[in-house]
Amino acid sequence: MNTVTRMSFEPEDWPISGSFVISRGARTIAKVIKLTLESGGFSGVGECVPYARYNETIESVSEQLAAVKEVIETGVNSEVLQKLMPAGAARNALDCALWDLEAKKSGKPVWQLAGMEKPHNLTTAFTISLGTPEKMAQDCLEALDMRLLKVKLGGDGDIERMIAVREAVPHAELILDANEAWTGSTLEIYMATAQSIGAALIEQPLPANADAMLENLTRLVPVCADESLHTRNELATLRRRYDCINIKLDKSGGLTEALALKQDALAQGFKIMVGCMVSTSLSMAPAFLLAQGADFVDLDGPLLLAKDRILPIPYDKSTIMPPPRALWG
Repeated sequence: MNTVTRMSFEPEDWPISGSFVISRGARTIAKVIKLTLESGGFSGVGECVPYARYNETIESVSEQLAAVKEVIETGVNSEVLQKLMPAGAARNALDCALWDLEAKKSGKPVWQLAGMEKPHNLTTAFTISLGTPEKMAQDCLEALDMRLLKVKLGGDGDIERMIAVREAVPHAELILDANEAWTGSTLEIYMATAQSIGAALIEQPLPANADAMLENLTRLVPVCADESLHTRNELATLRRRYDCINIKLDKSGGLTEALALKQDALAQGFKIMVGCMVSTSLSMAPAFLLAQGADFVDLDGPLLLAKDRILPIPYDKSTIMPPPRALWG
């Protein structure tokens, strides 16, 4: 069990390059919380992104962390942490910091501590924000070097958006992310259009509380759960509705639960996508380990920022490389 002598955390603002637009709104700043655990001259760090869709704010997550500070400083491990806090951004920052602290103290990388194979380079999706068909087509043309594009959709006008994107980049692999913006009345025609343009995946087409109709639908394109999926508890219900799940550390509450979720999902026949919030390389580092072997990788958070941390994860166009040990893990 880690003996933590001091836990500290602070909110940080990271400007987004341009703006990040999805069906629920636009942002120009990525708001994160960086957390540090200190023990015996070593420091472990983690980052989380409070997300309004899940009723989280910088203030509410800070309150969660402050409430457990005394307990954390008496000594906890990742297993105890799962029982101490619910899944979400606060637990993610703590869990990832615990993994990093153990790596620093033991001199072993996290992938070894977790019993994983040595990580290798991955191909990440690059996000095209929601906009007019013309604007999205132009953004796709400017991202021609990216082999996999994640296209944000928003409901009305999505047929035109899908067609414009495909005409702009006829050879790119496409993930279509509706962020819950489609409805029962539009689902089939939108899915037929997605099939016609050769989309590889449709992510969360319906609201999480209204996705039961996917059970009886002929899914012309594989469908991935995002907002409908947080931890292992939802897998049994989702199996008849989705072909794939999007695992994000801020939803699952850290790397510990995310690894278990991935294992259980694979055993139940799901394809795996590993995604992220808009955040820095410190958030990407543990997600990079989780994404090893995934069917789809969406870890472009730092590519959407105006700047990143001093020791960032290396990217070469759509290729993401192992993070430096000095960053995390």
